Amino acid sequence: MSGVKVTALGRLCKQLKSLRAVPARPCSLAACSRKNTRNAALHPLWQSPLTIPGGTRQSPINIQWRDSVYDPFLKPLKISYDPTTCLHIWNNGYSFLVEFDDSADRSIIVGGPLENQYRLKQFHFHWGAINDWGSEHTVDSKFYPAELHLVHWNAVDYPSFEDAVMEGNGLAVIGVFLKLGARHEGLQTLVDALPAVRHKDTVIEFDEFDPSCLIPSCPDYWTYAGSLTTPPLTESVTWIIKKKPIEVDEDQLEAFRMLLFTSDGEEERRMVDNFRPLQPLMNRTVRSSFRPQLGP
Repeated sequence: MSGVKVTALGRLCKQLKSLRAVPARPCSLAACSRKNTRNAALHPLWQSPLTIPGGTRQSPINIQWRDSVYDPFLKPLKISYDPTTCLHIWNNGYSFLVEFDDSADRSIIVGGPLENQYRLKQFHFHWGAINDWGSEHTVDSKFYPAELHLVHWNAVDYPSFEDAVMEGNGLAVIGVFLKLGARHEGLQTLVDALPAVRHKDTVIEFDEFDPSCLIPSCPDYWTYAGSLTTPPLTESVTWIIKKKPIEVDEDQLEAFRMLLFTSDGEEERRMVDNFRPLQPLMNRTVRSSFRPQLGP
């Protein structure tokens, strides 16, 4: 990584730190911003030139089903989460994060496109004001009402999450689409806790949760080299986007929308449309673990 790039990233990280309302609490999502509606003017965060200089692998992207390249050498993704490593739910003013103890290899993923095993740091969601949009990634330009991101870091090559964020192979994020359908019993445990973190900067204990219940059983996925979708937008992510969505019901999505971007005592602003606009694919290839012609 060039000195210019490192300097620019350093400035972005300093800007980010200045936005945090709880400086003692490290932000493993790294953003406090929003969009108002899908088709309205972008939030000021996305209107500014807040990009990685020379960036060529920004996220999210539109995945073209037929243009993805089947890679027979992609391995199945193996997931092993210890429910007792779940620690907290935190409303950070952009989404809510479910955070995990990542001090040891207790909740990990391995295989798939990854060369090393990665530790689970946190998971969070992105969602829309209505069901017509909300996901960050799209498939053949189709939006889903919401998208789950499980964020992992490469603890084999790097000493900390903060170090891994700055490196090309530092992070691995599993993306799962949510679609409207039947009530998701595993998600309901989390939904029931959300009223306690309605306001920005609220944190509650949340233990004994296994997020593997939120991952579809279908092993098929797409993968590509990308970036964080929140500042500092570092190009450090191996994305693993599951082909099959999970079903959630309207009440569960509405529970997300009842959260607030604002702190207690401030004018209330509903937490909706917390996603980044699509980014150009450029010269990247999206690989699939399944043959594209077998899709719907």
